[in-house]
Amino acid sequence: MRKLFLAGIIGFSMLSCSQKENVPVEETSPEKTVDAGSAKSNLSGEQIIESLDCSGCHAVNERMIGPSYQEIADKYSEKDIELLASKIIEGGSGVWGGVPMSPHPQVSKEEAKKMVEYILTLKKK
Repeated sequence: MRKLFLAGIIGFSMLSCSQKENVPVEETSPEKTVDAGSAKSNLSGEQIIESLDCSGCHAVNERMIGPSYQEIADKYSEKDIELLASKIIEGGSGVWGGVPMSPHPQVSKEEAKKMVEYILTLKKK
């Protein structure tokens, strides 16, 4: 009896969750629509980094799972901006050890370049 009761509850909850209610959708005018991509493109490289999950693996001056931003800045130069921007978007492995960097396909090329440009400003002098 208990199994039958639980099966009924599970079945009912699956059915109720899968049905859509007839809720009117508010129409928005084109003037009120905000493009998330353009809103993010107004951010600095540092702000874009802060808005993502980068701090889980990287810090400014301390090696964590991945290299510190200062280590990256010391290894690369402005001529490597395209390469590093691609690595942010596509991910990569092998340069800093065995742990791969996960890809960030939601980051545009422009945003990735801003991120790299910010990181390169952290080069030790």
